[in-house]
Amino acid sequence: MSSYLTSCEKAARAAGDVLNQWRGKFSVREKGRFDLVTDADDAAQKVIEEILTADFPDFEFLGEEGPSGLSRETGSPYCWIVDPLDGTMNYVHGLPNYAVSIGLTNAGKVIAGVIYDPVFDRCFKAEKGQGAYLNDEKLEVSTAQSLEESLIAFSFPTTVEKDSPVIQDFMNVLVKSQGIRRFGSAALNLAYVAAGQLDAYWAGFNKPWDVAAGVILVEEAGGVVQGFAHQPFNIDQPKIVATATPQLQAELQAQVSTL
Repeated sequence: MSSYLTSCEKAARAAGDVLNQWRGKFSVREKGRFDLVTDADDAAQKVIEEILTADFPDFEFLGEEGPSGLSRETGSPYCWIVDPLDGTMNYVHGLPNYAVSIGLTNAGKVIAGVIYDPVFDRCFKAEKGQGAYLNDEKLEVSTAQSLEESLIAFSFPTTVEKDSPVIQDFMNVLVKSQGIRRFGSAALNLAYVAAGQLDAYWAGFNKPWDVAAGVILVEEAGGVVQGFAHQPFNIDQPKIVATATPQLQAELQAQVSTL
């Protein structure tokens, strides 16, 4: 394991400890309608930034919480992209489906990432060319090649109108697939695709910190990650279609062309 991934895992586990300590003790604020943030988010990001900055003082840092944009601008091609609590709504309601997500990019390409589930002590991790792992177990995506044999995850935007094209896309996939799940954590959705527990995940309204770590996990587990309309995935405009196989990628892409 590289020093990048070692620090990444150390920071993610420390943040997970913070989230566990804050359970039931936090106050909640709204960043926007139905978009929550807690004291735990802030405390977890602070711990992550302290650890990663100490280990790699020249790297840039982009976190979900705090002012928009980079909190550290150093001119380095390396940048940590951090969601200290992906699945805040679940966390607030006591649902055990949330995670810490930390990705590392080099010149805009994700090269390492960790998604840590503090409830079940599951650490999903990957780095470029080294495979993807759940703790010490190597991960592989499923072999699903069609929608009709696939269980798929999807993320709605924070607010959605009933006549939105997003609803139509959802219905298109729902009637063709084995089923759709909406777990409330983009990071864990991608981790589950990498682990073969889900066959695909798509969303058009994520932020870079939601998916940075998950992208490298899926790719290193043998999956396919693209933007919409078969465009190369772009971390700065992170519309995402992540699938187990190229065949499933093509079929799912055909159903989400409205966005």
